[in-house]
Amino acid sequence: MKLLSIITFLSLPVFLGGCFLFAPSAQKTNRKYLQKAPYDAIIVPGVPYDGKHWSEAMRNRVQWSNYLYKKGIAKNIIYSGSAVYTEYEEAHIMALYGEALGIPKEHIFMDPRSEHSTENVYYSYRLAKKQGFQKIALATDPFQLNGMRQFIKKFELPVDLLPIVKDTLLKQDLREPTINPDAAKRPNFVSIVNRQSKWQRLRGTFGQYICWKEEDLKKKHLRKKYGDRIEN
Repeated sequence: MKLLSIITFLSLPVFLGGCFLFAPSAQKTNRKYLQKAPYDAIIVPGVPYDGKHWSEAMRNRVQWSNYLYKKGIAKNIIYSGSAVYTEYEEAHIMALYGEALGIPKEHIFMDPRSEHSTENVYYSYRLAKKQGFQKIALATDPFQLNGMRQFIKKFELPVDLLPIVKDTLLKQDLREPTINPDAAKRPNFVSIVNRQSKWQRLRGTFGQYICWKEEDLKKKHLRKKYGDRIEN
């Protein structure tokens, strides 16, 4: 098991790098899926927050969601992310920033459950379905999006792709709005570093802890493989 862990851990950057290298460009992907706009909701995965300022990654994802909303490409935003590495729930922090940028609160939804990117996609997809949203897209930076492309394809999830286009993003007002992050603090927080080993966190990255709905495991071998993690 230890050898397998090392091999898997070392191969992850190669795998993700390959996904990025051979994937279509952000511009090409956007042109393809913008033809299907507007979307009922877009999924925006979380980024850790230090309690003071948003990181460049969080800024880009929130500002991109704001752009897509203001352009009428997305009707609603689902921010996704638990309190993973810091005590702040990533979904809640991004929702506060989104609201500060002018996105109406009634069009902002939060998934505070997800701790890994695959969970961001799946649990937000389930939240979208619960809200009755039909047309759904993942909106994040190209590297993360391309890493999730195969996950979406493998499970045949009806989630389209709207990667950040850097040239478009840089034309926006990227100043950081003021928020009060206190409401986003998770009581009794324990960092994932203190709850999971590196190997366990890697397994989470590959979606090994997702609790599935049986209807989303469309193929027999997937139902067999993940049958012990189907929830009612």
